[in-house]
Amino acid sequence: MTDTPHTPANRGWIVTFAGLGINLALGILYAWSLVKGVIEKEFGWKGTQPNDPYSVCCLVFAGAMILAGRCQDKFGPRITATIGGVLVGIGFYVASLSTDYWNWIIGFGVLAGTGIGFGYSSATPPALKWFPPAKTGLIAGLVVAGFGLAPVYLAPLTDYLLKTGMPSEGVLHAMRVYSILLTVIVVGLAQFLVNPPAGFSVAKSSAATPAAGATPGEIVRQSRFWLLWLIYLIGSGAGLMVISSVSGMAKKSMGALAFVAVAVMAVGNAGGRVLAGTLSDKIGRRWTLCLVLIVQAALMFAAIPITGSKDTLPVVIVALAALIGANYGANLSLFPSLTKELWGLKSFGMNYGMLFTAWGVGGFALPKVQQILFNASKDAAGKGNYASSFMLAGALLIAGAALTFLIKPSQKAA
Repeated sequence: MTDTPHTPANRGWIVTFAGLGINLALGILYAWSLVKGVIEKEFGWKGTQPNDPYSVCCLVFAGAMILAGRCQDKFGPRITATIGGVLVGIGFYVASLSTDYWNWIIGFGVLAGTGIGFGYSSATPPALKWFPPAKTGLIAGLVVAGFGLAPVYLAPLTDYLLKTGMPSEGVLHAMRVYSILLTVIVVGLAQFLVNPPAGFSVAKSSAATPAAGATPGEIVRQSRFWLLWLIYLIGSGAGLMVISSVSGMAKKSMGALAFVAVAVMAVGNAGGRVLAGTLSDKIGRRWTLCLVLIVQAALMFAAIPITGSKDTLPVVIVALAALIGANYGANLSLFPSLTKELWGLKSFGMNYGMLFTAWGVGGFALPKVQQILFNASKDAAGKGNYASSFMLAGALLIAGAALTFLIKPSQKAA
């Protein structure tokens, strides 16, 4: 059978939605705030320990993106994503064996973090290769939207699984269930991830033309790489400070329904990725990124009185969660789009993996800072607040927005 003219486009959309599905599974990372609450009460961990598996997972996830990007560039997305699905399943199973702190660091933090990095790194590159530059933001936004949207189903499912038996056993049961589900879903969808055949070319457009192809060694010698790295750290780290603790924040006014705020934040997270990606195709990546950071800073400052009051209406908490999620999610579509636009697709996997380490450092450091600031704010009754965390995040985001003006505009096609 010969291919019809529509076959490449159809294949491109199949790859895109397979990547979206993989990210829907790997977005389990964003359900941590629900698990963290039980760990704090039942596991007997001290200080910042309840946040450590999440922080280590973020750091390992980002570090693994470099190796995974190299694997993706050399062996293709199918093999790389399959490895990721297997590692995530093993990691969650290891974490399900006990409530021991190091068991969770190794299982959830190291093994699952590595698996998430391999799966995530394989989803976007093949999808972008099937579409012209004019759709870069849209396609990147759609693929990574799955990662942000995951808590919509994970929040109620995790809440249900946590209620199985004793609280600590509920957590372990949830991890066992997810170890099976994630392996089956990620490995299954990985088989649909394919790069275009040799000689394939997309239609020309008037959008920004991506570079011919820069190697990782070349981009790290460019000042704009490190500028983007710093902005990425700020944008992602500030958002992850909130996401890792949003359930605890919401419990003040929403009680047992706090998981609703987690789910709504996820909708915003996913929607922000698609919206920002599409907007950046129209007005440019730099201006979109600047706008996202400024709005996110304003939301952080607005969150101080909103989360600090016991009388805040639940709908206000939910709206705040959705908007913060949307602006955070925007980073995850803008930076891969910038990577393609500035340095091309030849070494995209490893190039973006190196830039993505900023997300990992931000996800590791700023949630830990938030935990320290929260503990320091506790009164005699043991109740803390998030005011200092929001103030720090807001200040960093303003600085990030200012740094976007130092990014050189991308060259336009003739």
